Amino acid sequence: MIDLSRAGEGLQGYALLAAQLESLLSDERDLIANCAQFAAFIYHELPDLNWAGFYLYRDGQLVLGPFQGRVACVRIPLGRGVCGTAASTRLTQRVDDVHAFAGHIACDSASNSELVVPLLKQDELIGVLDLDSPLFGRFSPEDAVGVEQLVEVFLRLTHC
Repeated sequence: MIDLSRAGEGLQGYALLAAQLESLLSDERDLIANCAQFAAFIYHELPDLNWAGFYLYRDGQLVLGPFQGRVACVRIPLGRGVCGTAASTRLTQRVDDVHAFAGHIACDSASNSELVVPLLKQDELIGVLDLDSPLFGRFSPEDAVGVEQLVEVFLRLTHC
């Protein structure tokens, strides 16, 4: 696990994670296989997560994909909760307190903060990467940028 908590080392740490992710995914292009690998990788490399995984865009809604953590909500409508908001706005959502987020969907009551990055390939919505933490305020703006960089690596190496 890389220590991303020390000032000034966060983005450097994410650059190292991006290089590791690129190596991990470089020989595979399958969406589900790469989602599974990425979810396991980020779950074990980023501290203080209790859930890491994907919701994939299918038939106008988000459907649970590969993940690490406790069981989760299976279907999320666009515009609902943090994941549905990220998908509908196509913008990363960084929420310090999910309980204060209007329309929050409580799949796991132990989750207190969330970071959701939309997966967009050639402006097409593929799904979202969802990270949850039991800590309030777990995700910094630097985390958002770093995870967006990891998603770029994933999208570049994966057939969607």
